Amino acid sequence: MFADDLFSENLGKMPCAEAKNFASVSSALSRLSSEYSFLKTECIGRSVMGKPILAASLGTGENSVLISAAHHANEWVGTQVMMCFIEQLCRAYVSDGELFGVLAKDILACSRLYLVPLVNPDGVDLAQGKLASGGFFKLAKCIALGFPHIPFPQGWKANINGIDLNLQYPAGWEQAKAIKFSQGYDRPAPRDYVGDGPLCAPESIALARYTRRISPGIIIALHSQGEVIYWKYSTFEPTGSRELGQSMSEVSGYELFETPAESGNAGYKDWFIKEFDRPGYTLELGLGENPLPEAQLPKIYADTAPMLIRAALWNCYKA
Repeated sequence: MFADDLFSENLGKMPCAEAKNFASVSSALSRLSSEYSFLKTECIGRSVMGKPILAASLGTGENSVLISAAHHANEWVGTQVMMCFIEQLCRAYVSDGELFGVLAKDILACSRLYLVPLVNPDGVDLAQGKLASGGFFKLAKCIALGFPHIPFPQGWKANINGIDLNLQYPAGWEQAKAIKFSQGYDRPAPRDYVGDGPLCAPESIALARYTRRISPGIIIALHSQGEVIYWKYSTFEPTGSRELGQSMSEVSGYELFETPAESGNAGYKDWFIKEFDRPGYTLELGLGENPLPEAQLPKIYADTAPMLIRAALWNCYKA
């Protein structure tokens, strides 16, 4: 049983916790897929800078769940959570162990998990200081000069071209545009610029295409911060979505909320709910100012992993 490890202060020192930018995530997924033959990886698209957007999948069950992280550049804590979840689940599976009181073999027999840990690899590298020279860095710095109230690079949320990837989806995009333009984000910016049109950024295009290809029963987007679960889009309420949201709230202590009007359009889960009429959630992990401090990772993981397990088991039996 590995759950006990996850509550220790050593979590932040584990290899999986270091997987939080393009190079480290790529290396970790390569290592894990080599070690565990049942973990499959693929490239689902490329970023503005040409970096592969990687996806991992495992499990044989009928309940398909797609989990994504790091739409926003300075919210890479979701990437760390996902990479630790993948590693701990694989370790528990091969040792007949449990993850938060549930047999890993039961999780993977019930579900097929699809995981995209780094939707925005260029932006994450920029926000972490891994990109500090070259033409793309100069472009981003030039964009940032027009928004001096946003710290650079740690306040950067957008892709490297200054498009907010979680405002890119065709679900109320025009409404999002009107709101964000009225707030002054009417051009490429470190955050909140919707782009020239829905699905014009290569990263959001890649995730939308992947989602359509696998047609999951549930999607979860990991963001930060707030310790809340957003579960609806407009008046859309897919069957079972409130119940699963409440179940995830029970195991995490996160509150189940409807998305605020000022940010309730053009997001990934908004589009999924509208297009597929299936449960979709945004989990806002942790508390504080992004990027969240590394010291929060053990608690965030302990709160989040049980929610992911609930979603994985949901259509097999009501957890």
